[in-house]
Amino acid sequence: MDLGLREPISVYIRLMNYNWQQDDWPNFRYDLAEVEADLLAFADKAGQVTGTLKGLPEGVQTEAILDLMISEAVKTSEIEGQYVSRQDVMSSIRNQLGLNATAERVADKASDGAAKLMVAVRNTWDESLAVEALFNWHVMLLSGSCNVMLGQWRTHAEPMQVVSGAVGKERVHYEAPPSARVPAEMAAFVSWFNDSRQKLLHAPVRAALAHLYFESVHPFEDGNGRLGRAISEKALSQGLGRPALLSLSRTIEANKSAYYEALMKAQRTNEVTPWLAYFVGVVLDAQSQAEQQVDFVLRKTKFFDRVRDQLNERQLRVVQRMLEAGPDGFEGGMNARKYVSLTKVSKATATRDLQQLVDLGVFEPIGGGRSTRYALCVLS
Repeated sequence: MDLGLREPISVYIRLMNYNWQQDDWPNFRYDLAEVEADLLAFADKAGQVTGTLKGLPEGVQTEAILDLMISEAVKTSEIEGQYVSRQDVMSSIRNQLGLNATAERVADKASDGAAKLMVAVRNTWDESLAVEALFNWHVMLLSGSCNVMLGQWRTHAEPMQVVSGAVGKERVHYEAPPSARVPAEMAAFVSWFNDSRQKLLHAPVRAALAHLYFESVHPFEDGNGRLGRAISEKALSQGLGRPALLSLSRTIEANKSAYYEALMKAQRTNEVTPWLAYFVGVVLDAQSQAEQQVDFVLRKTKFFDRVRDQLNERQLRVVQRMLEAGPDGFEGGMNARKYVSLTKVSKATATRDLQQLVDLGVFEPIGGGRSTRYALCVLS
């Protein structure tokens, strides 16, 4: 008899590992004392970025907003191990916003989907969340995917698990509620999200809780992480009363192991103070990076206006490509080999072009000899 009880007891203990299996789900508990300074800093920085942006010429404003949207689309995909085309993302966003006189071709469906999600989230930031909107976002994001049920909750009987490791040596990081519970869980989530707009007045706190709540339900077969971060952006925008000017995913992707570790720990309990400390810190860092991005766009515009008439078509193409990399610069800088690859010219022509760029004050040489590389002076 004793042997017969061991299995159900062990199963019960295992099943109580996760937040949604506990009696207080989803009543998250937390202490804001630890994040008060970050919340104040975020409010201050968000106001500064918005004020700075409004003071810029319209074209520069548009470029800064585009850069942040493109960064979010690219980096939210990279967090999930998917590498979309930055050029296709940019073309798709510009097409949807009516910024291209003639619509540019977007070859990569994943890039197009990521871009469409960014535009949809930004355009509907002030609207209440609805199940239909989540289904539409899911279709946008994954329309090019195979073997994924689009625009509907998962229905499979097997457990929805987040795992890592080789086959046979998998480590289960998290197991979500059974599929049968998802419709009710998501109805509750949508209701909570809309009600919390008037109750949770700190935008980063609401964004953190919304992300954790959504990721814990894990309602779709695929795309949950990307949609969860989009929901966080919506919560931030509603809290600010305007579309948020930042890229959460860029900050998260820079140390995604910390993101997954914080999320995994938060999904074991409904006391979520450590999760708030982590996520509010991410939001603050993202806002600081956005401030740098806006400043960079202004410097980039002035720089390009100064040099564009002095450069040939090849040089313009290379400089534009390097500027697209943003404030962090072109990885590894520019060198003769990369210049040849980008422009399809001879090494001799590349060397002459590069030297001219140095003479004009566009490039700054780093190192010497065969290892010479070049950085844009606007980044120094």
